[in-house]
Amino acid sequence: QVHLVESGGGLVQPGGSLRLSCAASGSILSISAMGWYRQAPGKERELVAVISTGGSTNYGDSVKGRFTISRDNAKNTVYLQMNTLKPEDTAVYYCNADVTTMRFLKGKSWGQGTQVTVSS
Repeated sequence: QVHLVESGGGLVQPGGSLRLSCAASGSILSISAMGWYRQAPGKERELVAVISTGGSTNYGDSVKGRFTISRDNAKNTVYLQMNTLKPEDTAVYYCNADVTTMRFLKGKSWGQGTQVTVSS
């Protein structure tokens, strides 16, 4: 079993910054891509950013230039540095990882989500 636990969400004023973390634990053999998605009320879940094992990144258009994704492979942890936050960034942010377990089963694991609210 694989668990992803996010942390770092909260309330921040427009223009502020937050850093999200997501640590994977459990019966993990390896992790390939890791990423962040978000879902605002009444909207579909959307890609925020993804990062490969080698560090290649891809960002959603709305966050390019403001958010930075990174990872620590030794700790099975992915981070999302969010700068110049806007009210439209308000959403529940979910961590995601493509995991191969010790039993050689492959699948996509999700965290429980962390709320980010941008408001004055």
